[in-house]
Amino acid sequence: MRGQFTGWPQQAMDVLWELQGEPSHATRERCRLDRERLIRQPMIALLGEVADTDPRYEDFSVWHYRTDSWWWQHQGAVIRLGRKIEIGLRFDLDGLRIQGAWWYPDRGQVDTFRKAVASEGSGRELSAIVGDLRKKGYDISGDVMKRVPRGYPTDHSRVDLLRHRSLIAARPLGCEEWLHTPKAVDRVLSAAADLDALLMWLVRNVRHAT
Repeated sequence: MRGQFTGWPQQAMDVLWELQGEPSHATRERCRLDRERLIRQPMIALLGEVADTDPRYEDFSVWHYRTDSWWWQHQGAVIRLGRKIEIGLRFDLDGLRIQGAWWYPDRGQVDTFRKAVASEGSGRELSAIVGDLRKKGYDISGDVMKRVPRGYPTDHSRVDLLRHRSLIAARPLGCEEWLHTPKAVDRVLSAAADLDALLMWLVRNVRHAT
């Protein structure tokens, strides 16, 4: 239901500033309730609204805190679209960041991915998708081998993609005033639309590998 997310309050940034560096146990405990209320709960509300727009987005998780201070300083969330295929969101002092990712693959997924990349139809499609995302400002990364995988020619036209053992497209969405308003939902949905072709290609081509 639209309207549950009103933006991250300005005070959320004050809490994150307090948690910078290596905050003591006492500092974490003092900030715990405010962090939950001002940072994590708005992320839950945001994901709830995003899920209401498309049934594919209904399987999501918003992370709790862990021992490492990094988890207190960055609020993460994921929307699962397929096995090891997801949209990731991160809120911190730099604002909001989004990524579409296939990573930590199951056994067999990497081989299936490479076969799809090598195939003319699906391979050309992925190459065009990645090129389009780069033009839109997305950084393309992942676990990339130094050499071409065994069994594929070193002069293959999509050799850069063949070397991937995971594939991530990410970009910052910014830290402007909209972050503190309901407009953040539309920013996330617009970026999710950018990532849709990549994620659906991955769902079709690597999801079912075992």
